[in-house]
Amino acid sequence: MLLERSLHPSWLSNAYLLGDGPGGVAVFVDSGAPLEPLLEVVERERLRPTHLLVTHGHADHVAGNDELVRRFGLEVTTGAVETGDLRVEVLATPGHSDDGVSFLAGEELCFTGDTLFRDAVGGGPAPELQRSVMDVLMALPHEVRVLPGHTEESTIGREWEENPFVRYWRGLEPEDGRRCRVHGDEATVVVWSPDYDGKGKALVRFGDGDEAIVGASRIEGL
Repeated sequence: MLLERSLHPSWLSNAYLLGDGPGGVAVFVDSGAPLEPLLEVVERERLRPTHLLVTHGHADHVAGNDELVRRFGLEVTTGAVETGDLRVEVLATPGHSDDGVSFLAGEELCFTGDTLFRDAVGGGPAPELQRSVMDVLMALPHEVRVLPGHTEESTIGREWEENPFVRYWRGLEPEDGRRCRVHGDEATVVVWSPDYDGKGKALVRFGDGDEAIVGASRIEGL
């Protein structure tokens, strides 16, 4: 397979091009990054794009949808795709968004959108994200490459061993325990991790027992 990535300089969001080889078919995965590098590969490798796969509908992942559809007449989908020699399965991974999905291509590559990052996970209700990460993504073979919606790639095996959220959910790490406030509500930090933007991300527990994963910018008092 042929894989190319483009990164948005401020959103740090990724857009991908996946092809079945020179002169073959291709699909785009998300479009929230500069499209020119991907379009250059389409031309150079004489690819015929057929689909645009969307991991979720947030603006930093769909910004270029209209341009790609206008240029290539693509089918936009959140479902499984078979085109040329490409076979792409869809995995439901809600939590960061209700419509969140991940795409598994050829049992080798997994486009995880904003569900799983290198060393972090997406923001949202912790129970939903835990199910999507632990029951769906961590069930994949450890050698599968993780191609996230933001910044650098990883592997399932690396995140199984090193991701702070995964390690906590596996029972390998204790709770952080620091007190904080999230939008004025008292909370306890359960897990703290780096995040793709360098600012940090935490799993927090509120006084009523609800848990959420939030970015550092929403946390006060640490």
